[in-house]
Amino acid sequence: MQSQKIYFLVFVCLIFSCKKEEPKNPLLEALKSENRKISVVADSIEQHEVQIRYTKIDRLNDSIIFTDYDFQVEKNNYFYPASTVKFPAAVATLEKLNELDSLNRYSNFYVEGDSIKSNFARSIEEIFAVSDNDANNRLIEFLGFDDLNNRIRLKGLQPFRIAHRLSTINADEVTTKPLVIYLNDSTTTTSESITSKIPEQLKFNGVKKGDGFYAGDSLYEEPFDFGLKNYYPINSQHELLKRIIFPNQFPEVERFKLNKNQHEFLLHAMHTLPKNTGYNQAEYYDSYGKFFMYGDTKEPIPDYIKIYNKVGYAYGTLTDCAYIKDTKNNIDFLVTATILVNSDGVFNDDNYEYDDIGIPFLAQLGRELYDYELGRK
Repeated sequence: MQSQKIYFLVFVCLIFSCKKEEPKNPLLEALKSENRKISVVADSIEQHEVQIRYTKIDRLNDSIIFTDYDFQVEKNNYFYPASTVKFPAAVATLEKLNELDSLNRYSNFYVEGDSIKSNFARSIEEIFAVSDNDANNRLIEFLGFDDLNNRIRLKGLQPFRIAHRLSTINADEVTTKPLVIYLNDSTTTTSESITSKIPEQLKFNGVKKGDGFYAGDSLYEEPFDFGLKNYYPINSQHELLKRIIFPNQFPEVERFKLNKNQHEFLLHAMHTLPKNTGYNQAEYYDSYGKFFMYGDTKEPIPDYIKIYNKVGYAYGTLTDCAYIKDTKNNIDFLVTATILVNSDGVFNDDNYEYDDIGIPFLAQLGRELYDYELGRK
């Protein structure tokens, strides 16, 4: 009887010793880093309203397996998306062009009342290379808010709401300006204006932020209200990126209707560095629009690393949504993160800790995840 008990105990011990350990969350491990660029944020994580989603990518034969890890991701917790909204505008523009026989991405045009002649391809390149606000606003005039919002939501990407242009007068005007489109060198046609619905007040956590804000030269000692601003949470950003990088992993109803040529053009624009798009390298260094891994340095990004991404920063909020691919070491992963760096709690005072805290944090976070990828089988 005694021997039976011993055998039973040995059997139980073997079972528990062989039990597979629960996989650790790589984000939690990254945030435990002793590197000060991480710890200074981790020590006051609530103040910085950090949200992160990381996707580990595994391949089995022809299958791709996504494993998502989240840190404080909550679609109902508001953060200002800034220029990250230019990514869906670019995607929606290409999809709309694909439906029109009379236009393509190289069709030249200018916005009525403006003198800058451009085309859709150049505008999209400017959006990803240097985050040009005027380029984004030209695409808004082409799409209108309702069409842009509907195209994104129909792919299952919700919540999502674009309600205003960026850094321009009358940014929230719901009626677009017509485009004057060149049919050839000497003949033009004018598009119709598009009127969208007036946006409703957002009702999410943290829509009102801080202790004060400036309007003109006046300080108002009350929270700043983002209720009529754009809304593009982490889950929507991350899933849009997945659909563009790996469209075949989604049912057809959730894919954007881009032809092969458009898709290749978009991917190229997303990773191409400013110097390769005609911009001065001294002013627009490689990491100008790449926060993860390289945001805190002006050194060149190695040729074997490509970062397909869109950043945004405004009102003290920094966000990056990126697919990072290392062709030398054969690794790739997706990461989207946002951080608020506004220690005085006052908005519109241009006193934010972008360079001291925000960008170093995102850069080191990217490096921590990259090192994790290098070390895993």
